[in-house]
Amino acid sequence: MKNSLLLGAVSVLGLAGAANAEVPSVAADIPPVHSLVAIVMDGVGTPDLLVQPGASPHGYSLRPSEAEALDRADVVFWVGEALEPWLEGPLAALASDAITVELMESEGTTELPFREGVTFEKHSHAHDHGEAHDDHDEGEDHAEDDHDGHDDGHAEHDHDGHGHDPHAWLDPENARVWLDLIAATLSEVDPENAATYRANADAGRAQLEDMIGRIEADLDPIRGKNFVVFHDAYQYFETRFGLAATGSIKLGDATDPSPARIEEIHQKIKDLSVECVFSEPQFNPGLVKTVFRGTDAKIGVIDPLGADLTPGPDLYPDLMVNVAASLKDCLD
Repeated sequence: MKNSLLLGAVSVLGLAGAANAEVPSVAADIPPVHSLVAIVMDGVGTPDLLVQPGASPHGYSLRPSEAEALDRADVVFWVGEALEPWLEGPLAALASDAITVELMESEGTTELPFREGVTFEKHSHAHDHGEAHDDHDEGEDHAEDDHDGHDDGHAEHDHDGHGHDPHAWLDPENARVWLDLIAATLSEVDPENAATYRANADAGRAQLEDMIGRIEADLDPIRGKNFVVFHDAYQYFETRFGLAATGSIKLGDATDPSPARIEEIHQKIKDLSVECVFSEPQFNPGLVKTVFRGTDAKIGVIDPLGADLTPGPDLYPDLMVNVAASLKDCLD
């Protein structure tokens, strides 16, 4: 383990005390993942955060302090290449001897395919490495790729060829799976604290289970209502809690929508009586105003990353509660 050191103490009798290895240095990519790692490490250590709150993970340049954190890391947890293709280079250059855990590729993670087109048609293609879950489908299945030609031949893909939507942390059941994985990984590296990691993960899983039940009840009044999101980052949350966005202003994370797409989704908002259009802190709110002009739709703000939250163990549960509250406040 890098940068490990021995902490010894010599007693007044000249007897050497037992030496203990320092806890592992751990880095996590985005605030929600960092929060899950912080939950597991509570009482043992504090992970380093690589992508700061308010920044988009889809394109980011590490600051010197973040590069140093990656360089000294013994373990790195990240969502994966589909979300952060730019991180592959720094991982190879700075953390080549670290244990790197790509959460999207972990066993038990539910994966959903990208949705395309201006509006989302229904399907039921959930994947959790061989098994699908339909806990909350009840006729509101996942959205299927829409190949009806509406984008005037110019699909705004920036998916880099990947088949699955990477915003998987917005399904809290994935977060519960990842807590176990984080605890197991850290226990292998740091067996002296394995019992603490395991107990923290168990407590975190129980907390998230209670949170899921509360969110389900809170969202009951808005199920079936039509809304549009800024970019398609929320289908994991929608699928888990029985909601369904009507469409998204942006197809991808890095490209602006074409004028044709803006005009078409503007028409869809009117035709489908969309009640709310959601902006995000990280992106241009002017596009939302352009899309909803002349309609009765309200504008809300929804944040998938916790831009205004303090990094740490409370961020993830607070983020999920805030997403639910933002949806309810605008649609109720």
